[in-house]
Amino acid sequence: MKINVNNCDIALSAGAQRQFPRDPRPQIALSGRSNVGKSSLINTLLGRKSLARVSSAPGKTITINFYNVDKKLYLVDLPGYGYAKRSMDSKRSWSTLTEDYFLKNPSADALKLVIQLIDIRTGPSDDDIMMINMMLEREIPFIVVATKTDKLSKTALKNTLDDLHNQYFNGTGIEVIPFSSVTRDGKDEVWRRISDAIS
Repeated sequence: MKINVNNCDIALSAGAQRQFPRDPRPQIALSGRSNVGKSSLINTLLGRKSLARVSSAPGKTITINFYNVDKKLYLVDLPGYGYAKRSMDSKRSWSTLTEDYFLKNPSADALKLVIQLIDIRTGPSDDDIMMINMMLEREIPFIVVATKTDKLSKTALKNTLDDLHNQYFNGTGIEVIPFSSVTRDGKDEVWRRISDAIS
């Protein structure tokens, strides 16, 4: 499917399940902890600088943002999790909204792929592992994108990726794509996975 990434905008910001779009357009969701780089990934994929706003206060906004890409798919930015300063009420709101997206989404059949982001420097958090296990249990297709690879030297990056596979994903078949919004490494590979998922 040919997609014009220049033809994109934010379709809606949903703060409740009733606001989720009800159409069959394919959805590609992005999941990860606050400040892991979801907005930077979206902007890099779409060739924009600030379509997805990079928050100066991680964890502040609890909405699911649906980006309309060439009227052919939604990139779905799920709220970031794991932000320590977030209040308990705020954490419950995040949990409910995210669970509603996966469990009560009126267009659940449209979800074709989840891009699970982790910070290459720290590896998966407990929340990341919980999300991955949920997707495995529910047979939700996903890939792992390891962000901020530009922060490591080539040797350190290779060793870290090897450790990541050996410690967390050995024998699981889970794919890990190294990505940097600075160098754009991994951008084409992520797009290939998206194209495969929606074709």
